[in-house]
Amino acid sequence: MTASNPPRDESQPSPGGRPLQGAHLDSTAQLMDRITSQLGSRLGLVSMNGSRRPAPPALVLVAHGSRDPRALSTVRTLAERVRELRPHLPVHLGHIELNEPLLPDTLAALGDPGAVLVPLLVSRGHHVKRDIPEAVAAARTDIRIAAPLGPHPLLVEALYARLVEAGWRTTLSDGRRRASAVVLAAAGSRDRDSAAGTRRIAELLAERLDVPVVPAYASAAAPTVSEAVRALAARGRHRIAVASCFAAPGRFATECAEAAPGVAAAPLGAHPAMARLVLHRYDQALEPAEPTAEPALATA
Repeated sequence: MTASNPPRDESQPSPGGRPLQGAHLDSTAQLMDRITSQLGSRLGLVSMNGSRRPAPPALVLVAHGSRDPRALSTVRTLAERVRELRPHLPVHLGHIELNEPLLPDTLAALGDPGAVLVPLLVSRGHHVKRDIPEAVAAARTDIRIAAPLGPHPLLVEALYARLVEAGWRTTLSDGRRRASAVVLAAAGSRDRDSAAGTRRIAELLAERLDVPVVPAYASAAAPTVSEAVRALAARGRHRIAVASCFAAPGRFATECAEAAPGVAAAPLGAHPAMARLVLHRYDQALEPAEPTAEPALATA
């Protein structure tokens, strides 16, 4: 949220060289906020009769990993936002590849009472169906696997916000609407469930924007972003934006943005809606379910 008069840095003197009159009050307020947050975290582990509640299962954010240094920074920031929303919940990070900590190492360090893995992936493809369950099978603790991020309205909220930040107009004239469209850029997969999930996300975003939204892919599936842009232009849609359906920056996200003819949104990143979605998937995975011999996988 923006403000017309942002607070002055408390470490800086006032223009007259005297300490700021509100500095002490600001410091006191910040201290009280920290105390309240810590107290709330401790009280969350105490039941009404005064006994200590069992610690909740840890939440493990499962990121893909990338050689782009912005990716690791982004998922760490997202983890911090999740912790801010639920201070008593242990939050950890594990990567499928390319970055540390790797998921098997994170799982090996976990103890009781187990964990819920929340994939920072937008659809149910190979990583969700194969790589993550294989890592869970090798671990020696009680672990559930949550559903991937999409499709979900909170994911659409983050996509919409990133488009607006990049310059998408929230109000369009009839003529501009008829000339506008969005390409939803995703990683791509040969898995049918993954493609179906991406198409559903595109449908939800189209409902929100009231313009056509076409899925496109960085690899393993068609069309590419460039192909989708050309197809839309052939239909008279010349004002085309690219929405980035990637959890964090990386090679695929960068290549898709470079193919945008106009507005190119940033990846989903640590948007507040993403933190809420992560916790929703965590809670959903802990809902009672039929017992099964395989690691539990929450429904979308």
